[in-house]
Amino acid sequence: MRKVVYSFLIFGALTLAGCTLPKMVKMAKEQQLTVTPNPLEVHKDTVAFDLAASLPVKMLKKGTVYTVNTFYKYGENELALEPITFKAEDYPNASTEQPRVTKSFFFPYQPAHKTGTVEVEGVASKGSKSKASPRMPIAKGVITTSKLVKPVYFAAYAGHGYNNQEELVPVVIPDFIFEQGRSVLRTTEIKSPKGKQLDAFIASKNATRTVTITGTHSPEGAERINSKLSPDRAAAIEKFYRAQMKKYDYKGKADSIQFILKPVIQDWNEFKNALSAYEGISSEEKAEYLNIINAGGSFEDVEKQFKKLKTYKKVFKDVYPKLRTAKTEILTVKDKKTDAEIAVLAKQITQNSVSADTLSTEELLYAATLTPSLEEKAAIYEAATKKGTSWVAHNNLGAVYIAQAIENASNAAALADKAQAQLDIAVKLNEAPEVHANLASVQAIKGNAYAAYSHASKALGAGLTGDNAAGANGVKGYAEIVKADYASAVSSESNATDNADNLFNKGLAQLLSKDYANALTSFNDAISKNANLAVAHYGAAVASARQSNAEGVVSNLINAVKVDPSLKEAALSDLEFEKYAATEPFRNALK
Repeated sequence: MRKVVYSFLIFGALTLAGCTLPKMVKMAKEQQLTVTPNPLEVHKDTVAFDLAASLPVKMLKKGTVYTVNTFYKYGENELALEPITFKAEDYPNASTEQPRVTKSFFFPYQPAHKTGTVEVEGVASKGSKSKASPRMPIAKGVITTSKLVKPVYFAAYAGHGYNNQEELVPVVIPDFIFEQGRSVLRTTEIKSPKGKQLDAFIASKNATRTVTITGTHSPEGAERINSKLSPDRAAAIEKFYRAQMKKYDYKGKADSIQFILKPVIQDWNEFKNALSAYEGISSEEKAEYLNIINAGGSFEDVEKQFKKLKTYKKVFKDVYPKLRTAKTEILTVKDKKTDAEIAVLAKQITQNSVSADTLSTEELLYAATLTPSLEEKAAIYEAATKKGTSWVAHNNLGAVYIAQAIENASNAAALADKAQAQLDIAVKLNEAPEVHANLASVQAIKGNAYAAYSHASKALGAGLTGDNAAGANGVKGYAEIVKADYASAVSSESNATDNADNLFNKGLAQLLSKDYANALTSFNDAISKNANLAVAHYGAAVASARQSNAEGVVSNLINAVKVDPSLKEAALSDLEFEKYAATEPFRNALK
């Protein structure tokens, strides 16, 4: 009897389940499924979307489970994504409230995924029984606008350290000493070592810009006499200098030399300095002189006060003579090779026809800037790397290889490897910002945007300036678009080199930030820099589409495919233009 009852109960349960599940599947037609965004988009090499699912009230019955299985179907293939599961026990109020779930999905993007659909099927189950609904498409994919980003590279040269401008070198002649109250340059002074030094200098006919002569006097004597002694002593040195130039036949060279006479009259600073250095009296005795000076009065009155001090005779004998002088400072032009000489010698060094020591490292690095040829630059920098451990030489050789990669895209990978080898040496010698800027470009060439971003950030954080900073910002902005950090990319690109590629990337970052008006402006700026940048015309068409500007879509696509006909096929399958695809102007633009 128990077995019969048990069998009846099982049969009853199966019959109930058999009725419930079809009803659930039928009611599922009223479920609400919303995909955001729709169409799907790829950002950061990932397609991510949210699926919000709401079931009808009373659909979930006691003991049942309803599963929303989600797939991304592309061509003959599909990706099975995680299911959304509604268990009746988790929704006790399902008879009066809609069960709701929002779930995030993502999958790595592959080019094959560009055209496809998100499909779902509902499966109602109770125990071991289940019933599935037909599959239903709920979204399209994939918008690939972020993939339009243009990789950007930049060659960051470090400073050569050579000053190719005229440099003035000071030559200081020891002071000529004059007798008390006199301004005659004595023979003993002329024949002294300092006199011979000045004579030898004049005889060598060094290129000279200025001769500054400062005449001084000691405190004693009448003011009218002292006021004349200082300029006369300076003039005495000038007279001697000019006489020697005539002796050594300067001719026209003398006219290019400017004589500057600086008489120091009734100025206590020279005395104070000499007194401070004098060790013949105590600091207290020195203070007596300073107190008199600080009290004020005429030069003669102060001198009268000095004479009353017990140390005056000693100071007069030891300090005063050092104040009766003429100081001579000559500014000469540093002897340098001409640019032409440096360029010729550098070429000879690269050809091993002269020793590498013929030029200094700085001169050799400078020589590389004198030629526009990247091949010649590379040869010169390579020669510089052999002169010693110069991080600049290795960095700049790496920069040349990057510049060559920019010009020769087909060989960019091999050139990036050559640049990497040099920069690895440079960074060990000095983690300079220029080195990290170049490493950022190498990583960009190799397609590693995250490593490029890291190096560019280090370069800019270390104080990179000028054109190199602008170049690094371009690389950084490109990497930030790949990383889907669009706001930062806009900022970086705003500080980047003002060229078509960077302006395009700026527009793309603005577009992906939903700033469509400014994006269109940036795309047009890029076009003004390079009308043959087809992707800039294409970007302007996308920006126009997002602003619902049909005329802008068509006109910009016409320009884009005129430059690059392969963009016709891209535009026809691009979901950015979905609502225009059936219009006649759109079709005509892509014929």
